[in-house]
Amino acid sequence: MNHIFDWIFAQYDGVATHLVVLEMIGVFFGFLSVWYSKQENILVFPTGIISTGIFVYILLVFGLLGDMLINAYYFTMSIYGWYFWTRKGEGSSVIPITTTTRNERKWSVVLFIGTVIFVCGVYLVFDKFDSWISYVDTITTAIFFVGMWLMAKKKIENWIYWIIGDLISVPLYWYKGLIFTSLQFFLFTIIAIYGYIAWKKSLDKKLQM
Repeated sequence: MNHIFDWIFAQYDGVATHLVVLEMIGVFFGFLSVWYSKQENILVFPTGIISTGIFVYILLVFGLLGDMLINAYYFTMSIYGWYFWTRKGEGSSVIPITTTTRNERKWSVVLFIGTVIFVCGVYLVFDKFDSWISYVDTITTAIFFVGMWLMAKKKIENWIYWIIGDLISVPLYWYKGLIFTSLQFFLFTIIAIYGYIAWKKSLDKKLQM
């Protein structure tokens, strides 16, 4: 077991201690945020704000612009989601889980394509298209942008986007050297699967009422 920990921390050789500590704190609050999302708990947003705020700084330092934009967007959408989830639904004390409408599916496609174009533009401006990672980062950014937008609107399909994005991110972050973040996305994948199942049961129960 000690060999495993030694290997993990060896990946952080030369990285400032405060960045490692911040990453672990960000991972912790990120884990809480996803867990609260699964539970339909409003705390998904304050914990998410803390996590994404930390990762905006870390990813800026590492020069991972696409990932930084994801977290900056998460930060903003968490504020919006916090407000949206506290609004009362018709005949309910909270906004209910729903499926995406045809119009929302169209906007999801528009958001995905728009995000890809925007992130590509950012990478080109800063001359960061220097490896295959940049191209994958562009796609995962778009996937997560749509997922976060749907989660803020409490649409069950958000979990599909999280699962796909998380599965891609596990090996991607491992390759980047952010081991704790890679492990975080592995846990996120598991929680996202259970989150989808829990939301689906809740949605089916509401439809039967």
